[in-house]
Amino acid sequence: MSKLASRFRLVVPAGKATPQPPVGSALGQRGLNLMNFCKAFNDQTAQFIQGTPMRVYVSAYADRTFTFTVSPPSSTYFLLRAAGLEKGSSSPGQQQVGKLSVKHIYEIAKMKRQYEPYLEQKFTLEQFSHCLVGSCKSMGITVFNPRDDK
Repeated sequence: MSKLASRFRLVVPAGKATPQPPVGSALGQRGLNLMNFCKAFNDQTAQFIQGTPMRVYVSAYADRTFTFTVSPPSSTYFLLRAAGLEKGSSSPGQQQVGKLSVKHIYEIAKMKRQYEPYLEQKFTLEQFSHCLVGSCKSMGITVFNPRDDK
């Protein structure tokens, strides 16, 4: 490999990479082959639901080659999707816009740990679930335990 020229991040819908912006402009200005990236990315994200926003970390080298790593969507995406919302509350302390059960939080935490191994080293499943509950609070989503409602 040649000398590293630059690193950058993109958010690209799974299975829908095309040479148009944002992919085209980010890769084109660095002189990288757009079609190679699009084919490789679409092949690598074929198992995900089409249109899911995937985080991509690209390393571009001086000889115009590149490598990239695909990460799953942010936890916020999964929380909003599970709650059936487009966006969180504009005033999270006063206005609640959705509800999620503890089971939803646990399933999201398990899925995130599966795709991001550094989380296993950093947090237990319970600790990461608590982090997700904090994210819910900051978006105006109420977390409830269905067992307590009985």
